[in-house]
Amino acid sequence: MGAHSAVWQGYVDSSLMGSNQFDKAAILSHDLSGTEAYSSGFTISHDELKGLAAAFADSSAAFANGLKVGGEKFVTIRADDRSLYGKKDKEGIVVVKAKSCVMIAHHPETIQTPNAATVVENLVDYINKY
Repeated sequence: MGAHSAVWQGYVDSSLMGSNQFDKAAILSHDLSGTEAYSSGFTISHDELKGLAAAFADSSAAFANGLKVGGEKFVTIRADDRSLYGKKDKEGIVVVKAKSCVMIAHHPETIQTPNAATVVENLVDYINKY
């Protein structure tokens, strides 16, 4: 694991999983070509990465097709060139693009999507300062 990946793993472990808002989280490469760091058991396929890239590029497609992450399909509730939010029953997924990476976090049904999204959005704002 490179130095960069170790830093990203720290963000996954401390800032995302450590917030107690999420049950799964990952940091993806800036161009969505791969995964830099992830929580145990959270895998995102190459096709799912391509789907997220397409959703960032075309919000109408994101709303039409939903978001697929970790083998689960989510109904898109927000899509723009920075943020994608999806819901599946009361669970949710939050995907936010930073300058240097893409953060993705899954919250369980006990957590509200707006609260979960605030954690990821604030972390991206923090990372974007550097």
